[in-house]
Amino acid sequence: MKPTLLLLLFFCLSANAQEKFTVYFNLDIAETNDPSGEKLSVWIAKNPDAKILKIYGYTDQQGDETYNQDLSEKRVKYVLEQLKAANINVESAEEKGFGESESTAANNARDRKVVIYFSNDLAKQVSIAKVGDKIRLDNVNFHMNSDVVLDSSKPVLDELLKIMRANPKLKIQIQGHVCCMPETTAKISEKRAITVYKFLIGKGINKNRLSYTSFGSTRPIYPLPEKTEEERIANRRVEIEIVAN
Repeated sequence: MKPTLLLLLFFCLSANAQEKFTVYFNLDIAETNDPSGEKLSVWIAKNPDAKILKIYGYTDQQGDETYNQDLSEKRVKYVLEQLKAANINVESAEEKGFGESESTAANNARDRKVVIYFSNDLAKQVSIAKVGDKIRLDNVNFHMNSDVVLDSSKPVLDELLKIMRANPKLKIQIQGHVCCMPETTAKISEKRAITVYKFLIGKGINKNRLSYTSFGSTRPIYPLPEKTEEERIANRRVEIEIVAN
C-alpha cells in the first residue's frame, strides 16, 4: 500500500472526501427527535476520527422569520455540543443557521434539520487513492468572486503541501469549478486553481509535478441552477486529480 495518493482541498474523491450526515427535529424543538438522536449517537460511535467542516441548521416556515432564524441557530448549537461532548474534532467547523430560507413548505418535517458536513482522516484518503481519482479539497474557500483564499482555508493548503513533500512521486492536476451560471470572462475558477498551483510552487514543489485546469460550471455535482445554498457550495469547489503516484 503506497502512502502516496493525494488528498485534498475542498471536495470529494469520486466517492466523496466531504460527506454529510443529517439529523431532524420536531416542530419548534431545538433538540433532535428520538430517531435522529439515536442515529447521531451511532454515527458518532462509528466516526470518532471525523473532522467536522460545517454544521448548518434549518427550519420550516412555521413561525416568523426572526423566530426561525434563532431556532435554526439553537439547533446548530445543540448538535455542536453533542459532538464536543464526544470529543469529535469541531475546531474549524463553520456554524450557521439558515432559518426558513431553504424551506420547501410551511410545515415540512424534512426542513427541520441540521446537516453535518465532515471529512475523515486525510492520510486514510491518501492511502486508498488511485491514478485518475478526484479528491475535493475540503474547506478550501475564497472571497466572493475572487481568487483570494480565506484565512480559514490555509491549514488545508498546508496539509496538501505536507502530502506533496512526503510523496515525491505524486503528481496532481488542480481543477477549478464554479457554481450557479456559465463562467464569466473573469474565469474565476481558473484563477482559483492557479492560486493553489502557485502556493505549492512557492513552497518548493517542482512544477513538473503540478498542472491546473478550469471547468467553470460545466461539471456540476448538482444540476444548474442549484436549488439550495448547500448545492451551490458543493458545486463551487477545487478538486485534485491524481496523475501519478
